[in-house]
Amino acid sequence: MIEVICIRRLGGFTLELEFSDRTVGARDFEFLLQRIGPMVTPLKDPEYFGRVFIEDGALTWPNGYDWDPIALHDEMKAEGLLRQSHAAEYQPPPSVQHRDPRQSR
Repeated sequence: MIEVICIRRLGGFTLELEFSDRTVGARDFEFLLQRIGPMVTPLKDPEYFGRVFIEDGALTWPNGYDWDPIALHDEMKAEGLLRQSHAAEYQPPPSVQHRDPRQSR
């Protein structure tokens, strides 16, 4: 399952998104200005748009509007907006690694 794992605001209505498959890309959401409806209207304010956060792997705004991460990933991939992230996979230090309680120490 594809999820959004990181958001970076690039200004205006553009967000850089990183997905759980380690792809990353920038998406301009300015097209939302042309949409109508009570859920979209608050997002037309750049300050409100900037309050985006991740909930259950999806872009979400305080009014409950969210964006399906799989559809977003597929759209960005089809448009050639995704590339592989160069960020190294996070590995917790040995002192933080979880141990199986059934194993003896």
